[in-house]
Amino acid sequence: MGRNVRIGVVTFPGSLDDRDTQRAIRLAGAEPVPLWHKDRNLGQADAVVLPGGFSYGDYLRAGSISRFSPVMETIVERAREGMPVLGICNGFQVLTEAHLLPGAMLGNDHLHFICRDQKLRVENAKTAWTADYQAGQEIHIPLKNMDGRYVADEHTLDMLEAEGRVVFRYAGAQDDSAASGPDTAAASAARRAPGTSVYPPTEAGSPNGSLRRIAGICNAEGNVVGLMPHPEHATDPLVGTGRTDGLPFFTSILRTVMEGALA
Repeated sequence: MGRNVRIGVVTFPGSLDDRDTQRAIRLAGAEPVPLWHKDRNLGQADAVVLPGGFSYGDYLRAGSISRFSPVMETIVERAREGMPVLGICNGFQVLTEAHLLPGAMLGNDHLHFICRDQKLRVENAKTAWTADYQAGQEIHIPLKNMDGRYVADEHTLDMLEAEGRVVFRYAGAQDDSAASGPDTAAASAARRAPGTSVYPPTEAGSPNGSLRRIAGICNAEGNVVGLMPHPEHATDPLVGTGRTDGLPFFTSILRTVMEGALA
């Protein structure tokens, strides 16, 4: 009999998607372990997910207060020892603020909250969280954020590309050219579909102006991954996108931990 794989899910004040993440973990066959932001003990978790939401109200800057919570002291220490950590949306913001991932997240270039089904291209299927995908595979995952514009200096962007650390890229209808520039209110209004709250992709197919259409990255070791779209909302065909494209995130970590345990 194999042992249960335990995956911790942190709840910060203002987290929204912690319960959906726990459900996705359960659907994948692992055991979700609820973690409170004041915990220092990770409850023997094999891996940890920082879920989406608005931790600490996103006061000051998205994720900037969460990085100082007691649970993050342990997570940062364990992540640097190799424990798999996944940050989804607000969790991705927390990972950059905690310096577990490079770069920063800024407000969407059109200055509006975005909520849509988003096509992504899997660029790296060798991380702890993407092993059940294939490089080049296209998937559909819900995207919902206000501060989802990934930015970094050119040196960091080149380094991420050269080391294969861009894990997901927004797959738009346009070409693969680089960054979209700053937007204006007039341009944003012009792009808005009449009668809807949906904003078509900006230049180069990025829905929020992320540089080089980056939707997710990893650290050099591949155990820490952050992405803006929400795989936990694409695990059941009865809800969300009607697809299960997000489930491999959670089966990947299940397999990664089990193979590590058997090694």
